[in-house]
Amino acid sequence: MASFGMSGQVFHGPFLKTNPGYEVVSVLERSKTLSQKLFSQAVIVDDYNKILGNPDIELVIVNTPDRLHFEMAAAALKAGKHVVVEKPVTLKSQEAEQLVQLSYEKGKILAVFQNRRWDGDFLTVQKILNEGKLGRMIEFESHYDRYRTQITPGTWKEEGDEYAGVLYNLGSHMVDQSYVLFGKPIAVTAHLKIVRTGGVVSDYYDIRLEYNTFTVMLKCSYLVHTPGPRYIIHGEMGSFFKHGIDPQEEMLKAGNLPESHNWGREPEQFWGTLFYTENGVSNESKIETVAGNYHYFYNNVFNAIRNGVELSVQPEETVEVLKILEACLVSNREKRTIYFNSLP
Repeated sequence: MASFGMSGQVFHGPFLKTNPGYEVVSVLERSKTLSQKLFSQAVIVDDYNKILGNPDIELVIVNTPDRLHFEMAAAALKAGKHVVVEKPVTLKSQEAEQLVQLSYEKGKILAVFQNRRWDGDFLTVQKILNEGKLGRMIEFESHYDRYRTQITPGTWKEEGDEYAGVLYNLGSHMVDQSYVLFGKPIAVTAHLKIVRTGGVVSDYYDIRLEYNTFTVMLKCSYLVHTPGPRYIIHGEMGSFFKHGIDPQEEMLKAGNLPESHNWGREPEQFWGTLFYTENGVSNESKIETVAGNYHYFYNNVFNAIRNGVELSVQPEETVEVLKILEACLVSNREKRTIYFNSLP
């Protein structure tokens, strides 16, 4: 593992710890020994090359700041390692394309950690859409709002250029979810802002993705004191409203390992409500949230390496997600709608 900050402690470490298919051999920590709590047998190193040069290591997890992803993932692939890299896979789609090509040349997997494909609320939305009770899609709205008035000094997520803001952080999840559901849009219109006093990177976005017959709206703000619905979906035959957000992150931050029988289950108070018309009769029903399951990602990576199964997060998909994020930057910068057939 290439670092052991928040990402390693909360999102990667617990799932590697509880998965019998993995043994964490080495962790890169230059000044701390935080990984010893979960992986007492792992060797802590202060040089990334010591991980790349270790013949016992098959898989390298690149969970460092975004600007380092391309260089470190490329180095791992060149060293003959399989690679898991945090989202966004790189800052630029051309770099991601190079990594994809390199992974094929080396015969190694390149898996991007888009764990929120296995949020319970998103899995529930997929289920609702697949059942077809809403009929023809009219409008899809997704929110990922927070209330963080403070600016944490000295953190890489709070400083830098246009790639350092919330768009490439939370937006990479939301755009990926939209891509999973609907594929690539026809056009993108995005507005990015800095809403917190003293902020230097964007902490707000309003993204409109246009498809042939419907619109997807993705919204995020760090100054939403009381969030509204997480999802609002309108179809020709009905609507779906869902409050609350997948509980796995908070469970992990509280120090829980993902091994209980009720892992990822959401309290009934946050279940969504489906309103639809069937045979001329209006219906209203609570929809139990599907249990979230971040375990699926590392199970899939294991089976891709050992058994040759297809990766659930295809690297080519992550290239397309990056192209949408890049279009958001251009749209905001030039204050216009970006059509994909007009992009170079």
